[in-house]
Amino acid sequence: MQLTKEEVLHLYYEMRKIRRFEETVKKKSGTDIVGPTHLYIGQEAIAVGVCHHLTKQDYVTSTHRGHGHTLAKGARIDRSLAELYGRSTGYCKGKGGSMHLADFSVGMLGANGVVGGGFNIATGAALAIQQRGGKEVAVCFFGDGSSNRGTFHEAVNLAASWKLPVVFVCENNGWASTTRFSESSSIPQLSERAKAYGIVGVTIDGNDVELVQKTAKDLIERARRGEGPSILECVTYRIEGHFLADPQLYRTKEEVQAQYEKNDPIKRFKESIKKNNFVTEIELEQIDAKLEIELEEAVLFAERSPYPKVEEALEDIFVGEVTLYE
Repeated sequence: MQLTKEEVLHLYYEMRKIRRFEETVKKKSGTDIVGPTHLYIGQEAIAVGVCHHLTKQDYVTSTHRGHGHTLAKGARIDRSLAELYGRSTGYCKGKGGSMHLADFSVGMLGANGVVGGGFNIATGAALAIQQRGGKEVAVCFFGDGSSNRGTFHEAVNLAASWKLPVVFVCENNGWASTTRFSESSSIPQLSERAKAYGIVGVTIDGNDVELVQKTAKDLIERARRGEGPSILECVTYRIEGHFLADPQLYRTKEEVQAQYEKNDPIKRFKESIKKNNFVTEIELEQIDAKLEIELEEAVLFAERSPYPKVEEALEDIFVGEVTLYE
């Protein structure tokens, strides 16, 4: 099924939105941004391509590199940035920061500072969907490094056994912190692990947003039909360091630059849609100009928002007394 012009413009807008957000965060780091931050630059096609076929009622869980997933799922730019600024208008009232963005109103169950922390949350959400007879889907975004954690195997095994409506999306960016993927896996494609659980596993080019959305559509619809979970491995490359202050002594600048020039998903998509006469350069420039205004307004919103009050430090952290048995 060919994309419509409206869909093409939407995909471009969403990827550019994430890119400009991350570039803004990078620029503001060290002064306004609070806490450790991990950027999503270069991986935009995955979040945007997958979320293109999700509704607000569907669920996603994220990683510590979660800005892209949050925005692609429909969260606001200004409140997301305010959270990174540690301001009370942020999604977690300024208490969560970069690694704990969440917006339940759009089905974003949260980024996670724990490597592999999203597997069981997404699987639990899928179990809840199944038990209430719903048609929603849960998507678990995870990195290649977390695929070696026990939670991955536990969650996939359970989801496969009960045919839960969950799609496990591996963003294989080649690096688990400072360790190359080839040094931590005995197989070249992580989707091969799906065979051990008797489910579908697919590996694709994660820098091709058209391919990502097409493949994700099939797997998401499969899950909605009650045909069980799947593993979608999207091969990409981590352009930025593991975190903003990462000295990146484990790789060369030449390697990163070569990967960026070859695989930048936004550049590739832009060239493709212009070549196929989907859109004009003017239409793309209008989107870029619109995003500049949106980011400027988001920065002002974050800067002018108040910090959380000291007396509110312990609010929203502990639950009240729970009675298990009456």
